[in-house]
Amino acid sequence: MATSKPFYPLPSPLKQTIPSLSPLICCKPSSDSSPSFPLSHLSRERGQVAVSVAFNPSGNFDLSLSDEEDNSSKATPPMPPTEGRFEVVIDNDIIRRLDLAPFEMSTGITTPTSEVELAVLILHFAELLLAAIVIAEPKKFLERTIGFTINYTREDQYDPRELSEFPDIRLWFLRLDATFPWLPVLLDWRAGELARYVAMLVPHQMSMKMGVVFNPEALELFVMNKVFVAYSWLKQHNIQRARLKTKDMARMLGFGIGDELFDLVDEQPLKLP
Repeated sequence: MATSKPFYPLPSPLKQTIPSLSPLICCKPSSDSSPSFPLSHLSRERGQVAVSVAFNPSGNFDLSLSDEEDNSSKATPPMPPTEGRFEVVIDNDIIRRLDLAPFEMSTGITTPTSEVELAVLILHFAELLLAAIVIAEPKKFLERTIGFTINYTREDQYDPRELSEFPDIRLWFLRLDATFPWLPVLLDWRAGELARYVAMLVPHQMSMKMGVVFNPEALELFVMNKVFVAYSWLKQHNIQRARLKTKDMARMLGFGIGDELFDLVDEQPLKLP
């Protein structure tokens, strides 16, 4: 008999620190009578979403903005940042120019694609060495993790929007994700960086009590994409227990992944930069 896995809390800072995220998706393994198909190991039951949230194919949400109408408990706030993590600091100017140099400078993660870019990166590395920063290997990133400090000045100081609701900030994160699609697996999960990163890329609405409420189907597609990419990247870099690490990442977003899916990926491995 198929059983449902519990929801998982998604603490997240999004305002500099934003309200915590509540997961919408309930996952269950497929039953013995279900067809043998890998996506059945990331399934959800229609209608099983967070309290006071309803999703329909038109993309509309019915969110309760009144605490009286929502009996669910508030999500747990995120933990403090991991000590010694790689800290990426961005501001309005960097966001406006879609400049990924601060990320490359802070982490040492680069993807040179031309002689000009390579020359610029050499200068970046020289500055890193002068600052006595050692460029880490993939295993070191997993240990130290990566986080973001967003110093964003609003044009209107009374603008109530969260950082994930500003199009220019989301566009910067979209470019970052397109350049480094495996990045979510290296983020400081316990401090809410994974939840904040997802909020930058996945359609959502804000609830006064629950914080960020994701479009369930968009979140499902995002998680599946990152499972494929992150698992392949971990395997490519010979990271031990790559399956467990990938499962943990998906579980942080409320999903359970079956081993059969990883078996299929191993048969047709991806090669990532």
